[in-house]
Amino acid sequence: MHVTLRQAQGPTEPLVLGIETSCDETGIGIVRGRTLLSNTIASSMDEHARYGGVVPEVAARAHLEALQPSIEAALAESHVGLTDIDAIAVTSGPGLAGALMVGVGAAKALAVSLERPLYAVNHLVGHIAADILDADAPPLEYPTVALLVSGGHTSLLLVRDLTTDVELLGETMDDAAGEAFDKVARLLGLPYPGGPEIDRAAAAGDADAIRFPRGLSRASDLAAHRYDFSFSGLKTAVARWVEQTQAAGEEVPVADVAASFREAVVDVLVTKALAACADHGVPRLLLGGGVIANKRLRDVAIERADAAGVTVRIPPLSLCTDNGAMIAALAAELIMAGRPPSTLAFGADSTLPVTEIQVAPSREAAA
Repeated sequence: MHVTLRQAQGPTEPLVLGIETSCDETGIGIVRGRTLLSNTIASSMDEHARYGGVVPEVAARAHLEALQPSIEAALAESHVGLTDIDAIAVTSGPGLAGALMVGVGAAKALAVSLERPLYAVNHLVGHIAADILDADAPPLEYPTVALLVSGGHTSLLLVRDLTTDVELLGETMDDAAGEAFDKVARLLGLPYPGGPEIDRAAAAGDADAIRFPRGLSRASDLAAHRYDFSFSGLKTAVARWVEQTQAAGEEVPVADVAASFREAVVDVLVTKALAACADHGVPRLLLGGGVIANKRLRDVAIERADAAGVTVRIPPLSLCTDNGAMIAALAAELIMAGRPPSTLAFGADSTLPVTEIQVAPSREAAA
């Protein structure tokens, strides 16, 4: 498919529609260059709540049902029509394979039918791109360290350039931070999703009441896993503590357990992120992903970063969860950097490495 990028508003401001379906949120975003026009999200969280977590098949069906009305809502909010769009962008991965396939299929259909270029991009890098849509923030400086914390991913990245050079420094070895919140919430009898519930319970608790372990933080671990994360052991430690308390006939202090667990997670995340900043001589830290909505995480990161001389950037919280606007923003950056579109020879890649910012770029267009 040979298409030419239309620049209705000038070569520096492509109008891009982005599709994000990597997990349980159907995100449709429309941006003009670095200006956000629409961030429409349809969540299937309520459908997953009965199971205590995301069910891939349920998520895929929900995306199928939500895609068309979400696209229509985004176009209406942006006051543009489909034929006004200059390019289509979509998350190719990482994420749930079935959910990703829904978005990829829809994006290819739109690109072919509208004869518009298609940009298949990386979900994790999209979380970084969300920052450039903050109209009140100064331009993103490079290099920067990025800490991405969500239900399915906990990653520490060194970003030298958003469109060409993103290095994975470390990631979770087992449960992501968001998954750990969900599992501990279930142990404490709190509803899904666990993050907000743990946060609410922790507000009345003592973060120093119980010293839970900090995964991969011992000297013996740091040599091989300095920037990696592990929350499975923490989850197990909480489970054992609760079991022992109940076996002793005592009431579980839910607020104290929630606060102590949250503090352990926050401590590990912030400590490793600031270590990466120090080791690489980068005085900038960008936080992204849905778990950044946790106020304690934001507060501790800002406080400790300030003491270390590191500037913290946090995109608007509405752009931290999975959304199509960040996908559109990343594609817009690729377009403005002169990168060719993707071919149709790509699919859903549940394990797409973060170093692959754009998938299947066209060699013909590049020539």
